[in-house]
Amino acid sequence: MVRAPAFPIAMLVVATSAVAAQDKPAARQIAEAVSALPAPMRDGAAVLGYRDGALVTLRGGSNGMECLADDPAEEGLHVACYHESLAPFMARGRALKAEGKNTAEIKAMREAEIAAGALPMPERAAVLYSITGDDDAFDGTTGELNGSGLYVLYVPYATEATLGISTRPAVDRPWLMEAGKPWAHVMIRR
Repeated sequence: MVRAPAFPIAMLVVATSAVAAQDKPAARQIAEAVSALPAPMRDGAAVLGYRDGALVTLRGGSNGMECLADDPAEEGLHVACYHESLAPFMARGRALKAEGKNTAEIKAMREAEIAAGALPMPERAAVLYSITGDDDAFDGTTGELNGSGLYVLYVPYATEATLGISTRPAVDRPWLMEAGKPWAHVMIRR
């Protein structure tokens, strides 16, 4: 019996993985990212995307919304757009994740930085739109991303009592997550 050397097969697997994680063209990243927004808001949104594996600004904005393109290093497709007042909070979370921090560490560090005044949070409610789907969820013909979507309304320090919204997750109504935290937010599935 003749055996094929394992090295070429391993190289093929590595090469295939590298190709799968390559950055998409900027126009495609922008189209996917802004698809999370209502159509009238898409043209004015800033878009952050990936070039050579690094997160960069692909397009400036004019309407106060910032969209984050799908990370090619992650499985599946996920895009999010949020009000610019949430940008420091989101950027800090990405930075801490890149440092290898877990979710609990990220929450604790951001909470301490917010309390110390080092990490700004919006003073009023601010929105985030997101869509999550399979790798092939984007329809280039229609410009729509088919997946599960969320509307998220950040209301710093909100509680069930201050908003009158339950903290129990639901499919058919909004619910409040992280009640009492600086990043308390109302979740609405779409």
